[in-house]
Amino acid sequence: MFEGLSYAGRLGLLWIVLAAILAAAYRRWGVLLLTFVAVVLADWTAMVIKALVDRPRPPLRYPEPTTLVPLPHDASFPSGHAATSFAAATMLSFAFPAFAPVLFVLATAVAFSRVYVGVHYPLDVIGGAALGVLVATALRLLVRGRLRLREARQPG
Repeated sequence: MFEGLSYAGRLGLLWIVLAAILAAAYRRWGVLLLTFVAVVLADWTAMVIKALVDRPRPPLRYPEPTTLVPLPHDASFPSGHAATSFAAATMLSFAFPAFAPVLFVLATAVAFSRVYVGVHYPLDVIGGAALGVLVATALRLLVRGRLRLREARQPG
């Protein structure tokens, strides 16, 4: 199960599909766009931080047990899976608050899967989760601020 979640969380694809389903069901296409942007920003930010921190992955330090999935070639901190999952869960929760518990349970499961399969330390996924929430919240505040500014400029 956790191996499947680990694969499903790759590049945030699980979340883009989920956002597309919710956007189509509720005819809220802006949510799909914002979720996509949040996932991309979280992934890029995680990659930059990984390059700066350059923390080796657990199997490079501890040869046992072996990983359940192929070992990624980048650094360990923060987890990109956790960052993208929590960015998407946060953004979708802003739009669909009734689904927030399920979204965050799914994000937590994806993040935990990276520890379970042996490619991250727990702190990697905690850092990734915090990064994802921060990215999505900042994006939401930015978009809301721009919308308010646009509304204030319109004659009315």
